[in-house]
Amino acid sequence: MGARLKSTAQVWVDPDDAPELTEEFFEQATPMIGDKVVSKDEFKRAAKVALRGRPPVDAPRKAINIRLSQDILDTFKATGKGWQTRVNEALREWLKTHNPA
Repeated sequence: MGARLKSTAQVWVDPDDAPELTEEFFEQATPMIGDKVVSKDEFKRAAKVALRGRPPVDAPRKAINIRLSQDILDTFKATGKGWQTRVNEALREWLKTHNPA
């Protein structure tokens, strides 16, 4: 452990030295998706889709607090991942044959 490591000179690059990207730069750029050259309109559509995140759903779920009996909770949780979805489906099935009002 007494051996000394030789120092290597590190070249510091100031991130502010990078040129600013201008509108002209983007106008002259060749839009590509992967290895394929595409039109600017196609690139814009693809970029919008990529940045959008999770696609919207027809009927989004709402987070709520609900109190369930411990045995009911244990039974559904024992079925593994997705147990909340199965609780939702069980309630949906119950509504087909019962009137909650």
